[in-house]
Amino acid sequence: MPQVQLFPNTYYHIYNRGNNGETIFIEERNYRYFLQLYRNHITPIAETYAYCLLRNHFHFLIRLKDLQGFENLEGLADGRKNSQPFANFFNAYTKAFNKSYNRTGSLFEGRFKRKPVTDDRYFQALVIYIHQNPEKHGLIDDFRDWPYSSYQAITSQKPTQISKGDVLAWFNGKQNFEDFHRQGFDSEIITKIIENDFI
Repeated sequence: MPQVQLFPNTYYHIYNRGNNGETIFIEERNYRYFLQLYRNHITPIAETYAYCLLRNHFHFLIRLKDLQGFENLEGLADGRKNSQPFANFFNAYTKAFNKSYNRTGSLFEGRFKRKPVTDDRYFQALVIYIHQNPEKHGLIDDFRDWPYSSYQAITSQKPTQISKGDVLAWFNGKQNFEDFHRQGFDSEIITKIIENDFI
């Protein structure tokens, strides 16, 4: 099956897991370094609305920016090549991870998955789904306490590179954002979009 192409001004759910379900974040420094690489490679070309990093997989909700003015970035000439910054990001993390833990070969399960986000209901459900993942998988009792997601960045007053103003607007304010998260995501929407619930 051909990969979905990435186009400017389009929202995407970006996700993947470790090869054969392998752990991709062993220590706290792994999470920090992954996010540092994300800022270096992806933040210049995409707005980020939600993310969550778990032990063996990750999720991002992004919008690829209008690439006018980014002509000097390698591999951004057309829809097939807009994924190059993501490939560079994942390759950089794999090389560092392999070096740190004396391993070889692919770290991630094939090419990263990407799904277009096409309407408001899907956007809301996906944000909640992403944030609730740690609790869903039994990694923590309350997803709001998971340190490697965007939930705290969106609800706090601290500066962040997450486009939290846009996210809160989609939920009609912070109170609704928090209330919707307590109620849970629309499972019917999510299961139609995500084929395999490895995440």
